[in-house]
Amino acid sequence: MVAIPEQDPFEALRRRMVDEQLAGQGIRDEQVLEAFRKVPRHVFVPDSEAAQAYENHPVPIGQGQTISQPYMVGVMTQALALQGGEKVLEIGSGSGYQTAILRAMGGDVYTVERLPELSERARRNVERAGYFGVHYRTGDGTRGWPEEAPFDRVVVTAGAPSLPLSLVEQLRDGGSMVIPVGGEEEQELLLVRREQGRVSRERICTCVFVKLWGEEGW
Repeated sequence: MVAIPEQDPFEALRRRMVDEQLAGQGIRDEQVLEAFRKVPRHVFVPDSEAAQAYENHPVPIGQGQTISQPYMVGVMTQALALQGGEKVLEIGSGSGYQTAILRAMGGDVYTVERLPELSERARRNVERAGYFGVHYRTGDGTRGWPEEAPFDRVVVTAGAPSLPLSLVEQLRDGGSMVIPVGGEEEQELLLVRREQGRVSRERICTCVFVKLWGEEGW
């Protein structure tokens, strides 16, 4: 007998999420949309929250942290303009969902998480989703990963009170970073570029993230 592959019960919800919450709200990068179609978001939330995995709002993952709403992950990922093969530093592994999206797009991903329990859970989630070869580290994300610098891209998944200079310094010339910067209640999502030693900032949108804790954060 030929085994019939088990159907993914979440596939329809995932496709609807992409069509309505991403493409329907202005995410145009087809590589981004395809990554969201592939990565099983329900793997990255607690089992008790699986029914909410594909809704357009943050979902608690424990330790006072959340998995960001799909649209915001899409906005940040699109702003990185990945083509595949870039060396990417992620600050805040969290659930591992953004990590898996970056890996699905061909990024060589280095991810730093402050909380050891979350870092290990992110690793399990990412591998359970079918993505391997990610580099994990536990520590102060505001200091980056200097031994592995420079990076083509940096993405920060928590709100900083100001731009961490260590992360800017670890950007390759011609590289870019996406980071929320602002107060405790609201931040601005910025696209930061480093070109010929000069740093520029471009506002993308208003956002709300949990605090980025660390020496160059809160």
